[in-house]
Amino acid sequence: MILDRRSFVSASLVSGLAFGAGKASAQTPPPRADSPRAPGLPQPVETIDLWPAGAPGLPATPPIETVTERSQSDLVTDRAVAGISCPRLVVFRPDRPNGGAVLLTPGGGYKHVVVDKEGFEMARWLCARGFTAFVLFYRLPGEGWANRADVPLADAQRAMRLIRQRAREFAISPERVAAMGFSAGGHLCADLAARFAAHVYAPIDAADTLSARPFCAAPVYPVVSMDPAIAHAGSRDLLLGPAPSDGLATAHSPDRNVPADAPPHFLLHAEDDDVVPVDNTLRLRAALKARAVPVETHLFAHGGHGFGLRTTIGKPVEAWPELWRAWARSTGFG
Repeated sequence: MILDRRSFVSASLVSGLAFGAGKASAQTPPPRADSPRAPGLPQPVETIDLWPAGAPGLPATPPIETVTERSQSDLVTDRAVAGISCPRLVVFRPDRPNGGAVLLTPGGGYKHVVVDKEGFEMARWLCARGFTAFVLFYRLPGEGWANRADVPLADAQRAMRLIRQRAREFAISPERVAAMGFSAGGHLCADLAARFAAHVYAPIDAADTLSARPFCAAPVYPVVSMDPAIAHAGSRDLLLGPAPSDGLATAHSPDRNVPADAPPHFLLHAEDDDVVPVDNTLRLRAALKARAVPVETHLFAHGGHGFGLRTTIGKPVEAWPELWRAWARSTGFG
């Protein structure tokens, strides 16, 4: 893990007063749950706003946050949030922290961010095993933000740095912060793992002196390539805009930007995925291998797209979370 310890200590000291003041100010609550269908599940309350003075590049007409309930069941919720004008982390604290933290980036095709299936459910699973989980509600690139293609990455970098800055508060090691993302959130996870050092926003405080490099990364059924031959068309259009240049598409294809110091990767995909072709994961694996970056890959014959945790029961793909956990231990993270 590449992290400047002196920078971390300095930033922590400088930020002590700042965060003491920040705790007194209100943070934006999690996406609302007007009609919770699963009252037995605790809803999180702790959040961290990413940008104290507001997110950069705000459109002239700011997006309005809306939450849509998509579930057809009275037993589980399946919310999707759009119009995120205040990007933030929703925090899940375990009773007995093991020192590791995971930044979760749910999917949603860059059209919205899935709240439950790839966010809160995964966070609860991690929390039950001692990991502190942070679900990122990132800005959506098609909602008028300046520098649209880098807006999600800017939020992910900022999130990683804030988690490290506040590591002591959460009883975690500042080095042991992993990333895990799903579908379009898997693209964001892979993009963060490839371009953690890219300058995509102007530094605003001491947190921005810290590394945004994940300790390890797990893009799950990820959108990876912006090559129209295998790209998820909706994600590509919303991220890059209409008729992007070849250079822009290359710059936002993580498989084309793997650095030599990329973190170890855990890759997971179902071969019958009819939304994001498995070739996305295969291209990323080939790029990581070419750079001698440690990578573990799990391909399942059946699973489709967007399985998360809830639709894996009774299938071989049900094993994936424990496979990730065992792999994470092998990297020194778990």
